[in-house]
Amino acid sequence: MKREHRLRYIIKEGILDTFYIWKDELKNVFKDEGVLIFFFLVPFAYPLLYSFIYNNEVVHEAKMVVVDQSDSYLSREFTRRVNATPDVRVVAVSTDMEEARRMLDRKEAYGILYFPAEFSKDLHTGKQTTLPLYCDMSSLLFYKAFLLATTEVSLDLGKEISLARRPFKGTVKEEEITVDPIPYESVTLFNTQNGFASFLVPAILILVIQQTLVLGIGMLGGTAREKNRFHCLVPVSRHFNGTLRIVLGKSLTYILIYVVVCIWVLAIVPKLFSLPQVGDPVTVLVFILPYLFASIFFAMTLSGFMTTREAPMLVFVFTSVILIFISGVSWPKEAIPPFWQAVGYLFPSTPGIQGFIRINTCGATLSEVMHEYHTLWIQAGVYFVLALIIYRFQIIRSHRSLSEDIEDILPSS
Repeated sequence: MKREHRLRYIIKEGILDTFYIWKDELKNVFKDEGVLIFFFLVPFAYPLLYSFIYNNEVVHEAKMVVVDQSDSYLSREFTRRVNATPDVRVVAVSTDMEEARRMLDRKEAYGILYFPAEFSKDLHTGKQTTLPLYCDMSSLLFYKAFLLATTEVSLDLGKEISLARRPFKGTVKEEEITVDPIPYESVTLFNTQNGFASFLVPAILILVIQQTLVLGIGMLGGTAREKNRFHCLVPVSRHFNGTLRIVLGKSLTYILIYVVVCIWVLAIVPKLFSLPQVGDPVTVLVFILPYLFASIFFAMTLSGFMTTREAPMLVFVFTSVILIFISGVSWPKEAIPPFWQAVGYLFPSTPGIQGFIRINTCGATLSEVMHEYHTLWIQAGVYFVLALIIYRFQIIRSHRSLSEDIEDILPSS
């Protein structure tokens, strides 16, 4: 019976200490202005900022200058059709290539379409001709707009020239089939506007959750060390005398805060900016749960190495761009070297982004992202164990420092 009573006492004490640590950590969060910025201001403002920046999705009326040395009906018709597309606006027609280059240097245009002198002559004599297209590659969006517009116009005009040149041997429909036996039609899946916001912003939203947790929890860890007499992560207190209760109590604080953050970031912001949301809400919720746990325990593990409150800003902020690249969203995963792919899976953001994009943008079911789902649970488990080890080490160090301090005081007294 004594053992049974002792077990009940230990369990009761553990639960009470867990809630004490939860309340203490919640108090620390709301007393620290820097942590409030990372936990509330950044997650609420950054998604709006990125969504506003990329809200136009694509470039319209990209400025182009035409160098027309052919000065023929076909070159003028080609120019007229390119200018009629929604993505390109011809701002000038010149016969001087040097003047066109100077316009690019002054940013008065971002592309040059060049018609050689023999353009019309080659087409009328049945020869193949070439139209050079020069683009300012400081922005790939301009290149995409120019390339798509000129390609589609050249295909359409080429069909009309071929149809007009062929001798009429049947119906108009038969002639069209002869000239264009396989019609070209581009159908965009899951990103109907071919825009940056539809594929990049959802990935950024997922990354914001991880990075703000890392920065906020890291700042809390650095502040705890600065305020602690022995520069330890854990204070000397009977409530902080168990590793499990510390990790669970602190993580409970972050989970409660980030439930609200996730609703804003993953549900409300995409709705405000009409971003793709074709995934089942229940599937998204089930998938985000292990991602949230993995990110919290990952951040708690890293916080054990922060000695000052400024350290997370210096160590982790620059990693955001790297993590976007190695996640396989802004750069194809197949083009990333195996070593960096392995490094990417040290971070919850990599499987989190890959799985969330497939669910939210492509409508994948949970069974179709089971690899990423299991990876997140494994990461959550691994980082949970690492957090326990780090906090256990900090408890031992804190008590050892206290013992040494007492030993130094007693002989002198």
